[in-house]
Formats: sequence, structure tokens, C-alpha cells
Amino acid sequence: MQYRKFKTLDRETSLLGMGVMRLPMDEQGRVNNQEGVELIRHAIDRGVSYIDTAFTYHGGMSERIVGMALKDGYRDKVLVADKMPIWLCKQESDLDRYFEKQLKRLDMDYIDMYLIHNIISPNWKKVQKFNVPEWMRKKKEEGLIKHIGFSFHGDYDLFKEIIDAFPWEFCQIQLNYIDRDVQATLAGLEYAKSKGIDVIVMEPLKGGRLTDKVPPSVQAIWDRAAETGAFPKGRTPAEWAFKWVCAQKGVSLVLSGMNSIEQIDSNAEIFSKEDIGEVSDAEQAVIDEVTAEYKSKIRYGCTGCGYCMPCPHKLDIPGIINSINVWYAYDKNPSTKLEYETWQTVHGSDCAACGQCEEKCPQSLKIMAIMKDAANQFGI
Repeated sequence: MQYRKFKTLDRETSLLGMGVMRLPMDEQGRVNNQEGVELIRHAIDRGVSYIDTAFTYHGGMSERIVGMALKDGYRDKVLVADKMPIWLCKQESDLDRYFEKQLKRLDMDYIDMYLIHNIISPNWKKVQKFNVPEWMRKKKEEGLIKHIGFSFHGDYDLFKEIIDAFPWEFCQIQLNYIDRDVQATLAGLEYAKSKGIDVIVMEPLKGGRLTDKVPPSVQAIWDRAAETGAFPKGRTPAEWAFKWVCAQKGVSLVLSGMNSIEQIDSNAEIFSKEDIGEVSDAEQAVIDEVTAEYKSKIRYGCTGCGYCMPCPHKLDIPGIINSINVWYAYDKNPSTKLEYETWQTVHGSDCAACGQCEEKCPQSLKIMAIMKDAANQFGI
């Protein structure tokens, strides 16, 4: 296992971290506690020393399973990351209420890496209203939090604003070779690095979309690359994706939501290679070709400009269009449907077909038809 040192820590941690958001489920859709414990311990035995969970994962069972897994001496081997569900907080006192519940679920006296979860524009306003960074600072003084950070899903301008607002120790952003110019972007990674802030990357495989059900046209590019003899035979799409992320300067750790022994073993092998953080010009050219092929599958030409907003019926129109584009581009991967159902509070089926958005769209998109397509594809 390759290790890197956080600037703010006095210890190294594994370059590969385990995200505990996608644990195995039984036939009733419930998380399998014992299997979850075994998976986490297996990952630690393979060298993983960073475990990431959150208040909402698996309805709270993720935190409980992490707590169970880290008994018997495993707690001392890892850094534990957990997150404040800021969107659930209605008043400032909720900060203490949720945090105390997290410590109880984890059965721990402190949390190593504590993040404000899922900062987007509305959540950032709530963070400021409740002065959450100052609350976190006090928890750190009390020894209940060791390091202060945030996870992010907004745009670059918001990311810069947040970075400059508080002396954060680390942050967590979505990044993969497809998402170079969305959310925090590569420019955001560079900005955080310039401020001395450690960056953890989530979604390096885009929620499994870069490895599950790879479209034939994309697989053909990987196959042609292997046939040239310029790259190791048997390199998987996962290894290509992990290498690209690890090669970006400023990345301290990469999270992977591993949910099987096979995934853990495969990823541990990949992250044990000395060249995991290196991408040659020839490799970058192959990755760029794959990126272009994926992007050619985008069905609706939405630029995310937001001129269609606000929707009088509260739909996140650009977000829904992005979901349906991702659905088609990644061969209808189930992760897309799950995220659409989870993160979109108002769905395509709620469109009243008032037409106001179409009047304002500079791309002349048939937005009402797109909302109907989303409702048909996702069933809501």
C-alpha cells in the first residue's frame, strides 16, 4: 500500500481510503452488519488506514458498523472521518444533538477527521448562519474533533469562497477524469493546494460508472490501448481511473466505496504499485480519448448556465438534466437512479409543463420533454 502524509497530520495515511456508503445489503434491503464489519477489517488488514462514514449513510447503520469494526485494536490503526448533516439542522442546537448521536453510534470518544457534509450554496448559507466552523473549532479544543474539514458539491466560485472563509485543515471534493471541469474542478484542487489545504478525492470512479457496464465503444478504446503493448496488459478501467486521480498534484487521499472482498483486494493491489501516482503523456492521451467518447454520449446539450432557474415548482432543472444525461452516457447505471432519487427532492414527474424554463433557455432545449423523459426513465 502506498502512503502519503497530510500536511496537517503528524502521521502518514494510506493513499487509498475506504468509503462506507455502499455496504452489502440483504434481500430486504438492509445492510449486513457482520459482512460490513468483516469488509472494514479486511480493508485495514490490507493496509487501508482511513475510514469514511456519515450520519445519513445506510440510515445511520454505517456509523454503527464502523464502530463495531474498530473494536479489538482496530481503532488505533485508522483515522475515522465523519460528517455533520448540515441540511438536517433546523437550529444551532442541532449541531450538538447530531454530533452526540454520532459519537454514540460510533462508540468513540472523538472523531479524527470531521467534515461539514455536502456543502452546496443553500447549505453554505446555513453553515454561516449557525457559525459551524467556530462550533467545530470549539469541539477541537475539547478534544472531540482532531481535524476540521468539509465535503463539497458546489461550483468553483463557491469552493474558493469557502476555502477563504476559514482556516480549514482539509477538504473533500469529487474528482475523476470525466469531472475535471465540474464542481470544485481541477482549478479548485490547485487553489486548495496553494492554500496548504489537504484534499481528499471522492468518486474517483464516478460512483462505479467508469467501471460497471462499460459501454462497448469505451471498452474498445481500452482494448486498443492494451494491444499496442505500450501499457501493461490486464490494466482495468478502475486502475486507469485511479492512476489519473492519484497523479493530480495536491491529492492526499482517494476514497473508494468498496463493498466486496474482491474489490478491496483489487484496489489494494492497484494502490500498492509504485507508479500509481504517475501518468505518462501516452496514458493521458488514452484517457482523453475515453473522456471524449463518454461525453459524445451526452443526449441533452445543457451547459448548466441556470438561466432556466428558478423553477416555480422547485425543480432543479440543470441537476435533473445532468442526471438523465449521466443515465444515458453510462449505460443506465443503477447508481445514477439511486442518486437521482436521493439528492433530488423534486423530480421530473413534478414538472407542471408551464413552459417558463423553455422561454429562458439559451440552448432552446425542450425542457418539458426532458423532464418527462427523466420521469419515465427513473420512475419518478
